Amino acid sequence: MNAATLFVRCLEAEGVDHIFGIPGEENLAFLEALRTSSIRLVLTRHEQAAGFMAATYGRLTGRPGVCLSTLGPGATNLVTAVAYARLGGMPLIVITGQKPIKHSKQGRFQILDVVRMMEPITKSTRQVASGSAIPSLVREAFRLAAKEKPGPVHIELPEDIAAEEVATTPHTPSLVRPAQADPELVGEAARRIRKAKRPLLLMAAGANRHDVCGHLRRFIDTTGMFFFSTQMGKGAVDQRHPRSLGTAALSDHDYLHCAIERADCIVNVGHDVVEKPPFFMHRDDGRTVIHVNVFPAQVDDVYFPQLEVVGDIGESLQLMADIVGRCPGADDDYLRRIKEHIDAHVYATGLTNSFPPTPQSIVSEVREAMPENGVLALDNGMYKLWFARNYRAYAPNTLLLDNALATMGAGLPSALAVALLRPGTPVAALCGDGGFMMNSQELETAGRLGVDLTVMVLRDDGYGMIKWKQAGMELPVHGLDFGNPDFVRYAESYGATGHRVSAPDGLRQTLRRCLATPGVHLIEVPVDYSENEKVFIEELRSKTCLL
Repeated sequence: MNAATLFVRCLEAEGVDHIFGIPGEENLAFLEALRTSSIRLVLTRHEQAAGFMAATYGRLTGRPGVCLSTLGPGATNLVTAVAYARLGGMPLIVITGQKPIKHSKQGRFQILDVVRMMEPITKSTRQVASGSAIPSLVREAFRLAAKEKPGPVHIELPEDIAAEEVATTPHTPSLVRPAQADPELVGEAARRIRKAKRPLLLMAAGANRHDVCGHLRRFIDTTGMFFFSTQMGKGAVDQRHPRSLGTAALSDHDYLHCAIERADCIVNVGHDVVEKPPFFMHRDDGRTVIHVNVFPAQVDDVYFPQLEVVGDIGESLQLMADIVGRCPGADDDYLRRIKEHIDAHVYATGLTNSFPPTPQSIVSEVREAMPENGVLALDNGMYKLWFARNYRAYAPNTLLLDNALATMGAGLPSALAVALLRPGTPVAALCGDGGFMMNSQELETAGRLGVDLTVMVLRDDGYGMIKWKQAGMELPVHGLDFGNPDFVRYAESYGATGHRVSAPDGLRQTLRRCLATPGVHLIEVPVDYSENEKVFIEELRSKTCLL
């Protein structure tokens, strides 16, 4: 067989069932090998969307997603999605083509040094220089991509190498598990938790894994600790739990930070400094922060934990819970009162009769309309902050957002990946009009794939997040307004069904109908962002923490 066929067989040996991307002429041998394989090629309309879909596949399954592009412009179009997977900790295999490396008649046409371009944003990047090296290159790529912290690995397959005749077979994937944490450190962490008067548990992105969430719930129920999450840790434990204090959507000064400021011990599970800080550490605050993760803490000016429990997260939590038992020194009264305060100010229903609806109202309507097993994928914009703060997630990875690279354009492709991988699950994307238009062409992909998907587009005809930042700096709005198409007709031009919200309770009713009706739907929702300054600046500035 040729090397391209061997490459595809190696992918099959790794359990790959989908590849997302756009082939080019340099990939034709690889494409032919795919045609007769068990792997489904998901053809997208832009390479960036393919990368987002593959990264989301990795995020949901824990197995590397795979994306494909040609050389040059195809590879450069993948860069944002690769960075998204790198910072977000999503296992991803990136395959790009290249002109022949032994002899080419096209000079330097379309040729970039893609391997060097990928170096800063991948865990590893390699060019295949010999077909016989493919089994070891592919096996190592999958091992590295899935190893904590997960991330992207790039392989470049030149056209002439893909055509080489080879006589070798794929490697068999190995079994591996993280090492156990040092028992002495586990014991010391448990001792400090038992001694604490106001201990808190923080769940970050690394805690939102299927093999960790059950251990988190048992730890909370055993110790009785109150807990909160980062944006990417939302849903690791049901946020309706009586000990949940919500999400650190902001880095400081929110109601939740009243509890954080008075905590004397914070157990930080799965945190990585690439995610926006859930709180700031200070050297003289007298608080112990315990880092629990598969890898050591990366120390910076606002995160320098005093104790690191490094090893299998689930096992570490189980061992600590067995030692701690019910936190004997905890004084729950203050944290219970803070929870009541958070429930009243953050999670109270935001439903109003005003129109256009406020962000709080949109959050409430979407939460009421989404089934418990429904998955909501967010793009990036002002609304993401509202959903991170005010939307209760009931289960792991049912609110997909990005708080690491925080790129626009990822919401629709991420939701599309969920709809493709989990047929029968209610799936919706929520995008601003700016982010939606960056990959809106994937509506055609959704229709062609025959998935059931609802896309909500919040329309304010401008870049609302940056406008809020301008207002906070007391600057006049400049350079942030744009025009939009008629989104209903735009959706219909792709074969989707378009809807427009025109009444105060219209979103809730329309979203319920769309989720219950097969096919691709788009809902245009006007939004009134005047609450941004009122809540996030004026209200939080004037709040008083309970004594």
